[in-house]
Amino acid sequence: MDAMAADARMPTDREIVLSRLIDAPRERVFDAWTDPEQVVQWWGPRGFTTTTHKMEVKPGGVWRFVMHGPDGRDYQNKITYLEIVPPERLVYSHSGDEDLEPVISFQTTVTFVAEGNRTRVTIRSVFPTREERDRVVKEHGAVEGGEQHLARLDEHVAGGVIGTSRAFVISRVFDAPRDLVWKAHSELDGLKQWWRPKGFTWVTGTLDFRPGGMFHYGLRSPTGQEMWGRFIYREIVKPERMVYVVSFSDPKGGITRHFLSPEWPAEMLNTATFTEQGGKTALTLHSVAINATAHERKIFEDGFKSMEGGYTGTLDQLADYLAKTA
Repeated sequence: MDAMAADARMPTDREIVLSRLIDAPRERVFDAWTDPEQVVQWWGPRGFTTTTHKMEVKPGGVWRFVMHGPDGRDYQNKITYLEIVPPERLVYSHSGDEDLEPVISFQTTVTFVAEGNRTRVTIRSVFPTREERDRVVKEHGAVEGGEQHLARLDEHVAGGVIGTSRAFVISRVFDAPRDLVWKAHSELDGLKQWWRPKGFTWVTGTLDFRPGGMFHYGLRSPTGQEMWGRFIYREIVKPERMVYVVSFSDPKGGITRHFLSPEWPAEMLNTATFTEQGGKTALTLHSVAINATAHERKIFEDGFKSMEGGYTGTLDQLADYLAKTA
C-alpha cells in the first residue's frame, strides 16, 4: 500500500489534495464509495461512525448523513452529487453542520485511476477562499482526517474482501502516557501481562512486530482448554496506529475457527488508534469481519454485546498493568 502522494496537477492555494494507492480494483473501490451499505462502514476519520438518512447517488441527488465523533458529538453533513462517471469520477458539493459557525462548504472531485489491479484514488477539495481552506486544515485537521479517511477505505476493500461487517468499536482512556500504552501493545513482555480474556492464563507467545509480521500466542481457559490466536500486522505508525488481521489459530500459526463458534468469521481487521489527551491516552479499537459471508457477518454483528464484555475485561487488565508499570 502506498503512502500519500500528490496529484499530477499542483493544488492551488484554495485546495486540499490527497491521494492513495488502494489495494483493490477500480470497480470495487468505486462501489465502496457509492454503495450506501458500504460507505457507512469506512467513511470519515478513525474513531468516527456514520448514519445515513438519505443517499441518492445520481446527478442532483443528495446524501444526508450524520458523523458521530469519538467525543460523542454529532456532525450533520449534506452532499449534493454534481457529476457521476462510473467507475472513473465523482464530483459533489459538500456542506457541513449548519449549527457550526462558519459553515464548512467546498466542492470535491474524486478520481479513480486503475494501476494494474490497484486503484489510485485522488480527492481534490476546493474551498471558497484560501483563508477558509487554511482554517479547516488548522481547526478541523482536514489533512490528517483525509488521510485516515482513505486509509479506512483501503482497509475496507483490502485483500479481495468478499464482504465486511458493520464495525465494532470500543474506546477507553488510560491514565498513562501514549508511549507507555503503545509499548504495552508492541512488546511481548507487555502483551503477555494483559492480552487475554478475564480468567484465562498466558501459556506462550512470539512477536514479530513489523508490517507482515505475526503475534502468535497460546492461552488456557479456566476449564483447562488451550486457545490459540494470531495477529498479522498490516500497518504500524508509531505511536499513533496499528492495523492487523486477527484470527483464531493453532499451535503452528495456521488459521482456525472459533473453538466455541465455528460460524464465527475466520478473519477480523482491527485498527487500534492511540491519541494523547493531556497526559492520558485514548485507545480506540475498530474491528470488522473481512472475507466473510453474509451469514458470518451477521454472526459477528450479533456478537457485539459479547465482544464488548470480553474487550472490557481485557482492557481492565491493561489498565491494571499500566498502573503498575507507571
